[in-house]
Amino acid sequence: MTDKIAPDNTVTNNKEAPKKENMWLNIIVNVAIPTIILMKLSGETKLGPTLALIVALAFPIGYGVIDYLKTRKLNFFSALGVVSVMLTGGMTLLKLPPEYIAIKEAAIPALFGLAVLGSLKTRFPLVKTFMLNPQIMQVEKIQNAVEKNQCKHAFEQTLTNASIMLASSFFLSSVLNYGLAKYLLVSEPGSEAFNAELGTMTAMSFPVITIPTMLVFVGAMFYLFRQIKKHTGLSIDDILINPDNNK
Repeated sequence: MTDKIAPDNTVTNNKEAPKKENMWLNIIVNVAIPTIILMKLSGETKLGPTLALIVALAFPIGYGVIDYLKTRKLNFFSALGVVSVMLTGGMTLLKLPPEYIAIKEAAIPALFGLAVLGSLKTRFPLVKTFMLNPQIMQVEKIQNAVEKNQCKHAFEQTLTNASIMLASSFFLSSVLNYGLAKYLLVSEPGSEAFNAELGTMTAMSFPVITIPTMLVFVGAMFYLFRQIKKHTGLSIDDILINPDNNK
């Protein structure tokens, strides 16, 4: 009986510790390679503007498809990234005005921000998906402590405040996306110059957009941790899941 349980536990633990995505590979495939192709290979004597764009976009699209085939799980953000890349490519191939790409770049994070705020009126606020994640935090322990300390109202207010902070990170991303696209995309779509501008925008999106947005998100996480500790008396070690416990 005991011999049969041990292997089952091993399988369960392996499922609880999925392989983490390689951040550097992500950046290289989704940012570095497309940037180099768009900026260096768009000349008529090389790939040409159209083929260079298609090849450059193939890397992030292929990365997203391969990630899904390997994990058999649809990563919402990866899927959204693939859709965003395809929209950018489609607009460029159709030679739509750069204004359309700027609007698209701003619209996606803005919709996220609105969704986060709108979800506060539902039974399933998105802040619980983005921040109160059971893969990171011991949610059940937190909920038990909230009930024990009779601080449910204060805890719900904390989640509301965290939602507003989370939404603000998406709105900040929206503004920065639009500003960067408007500033950089000035040439005729389908031209070598436009591809170079698109490559520059891809390269600059990390320092100009991702870093400020992540700083706001991290600030919201620190606020959430501090408030959980205040209302429940739990320490950070009590709140966060310890991977060693799954070994």
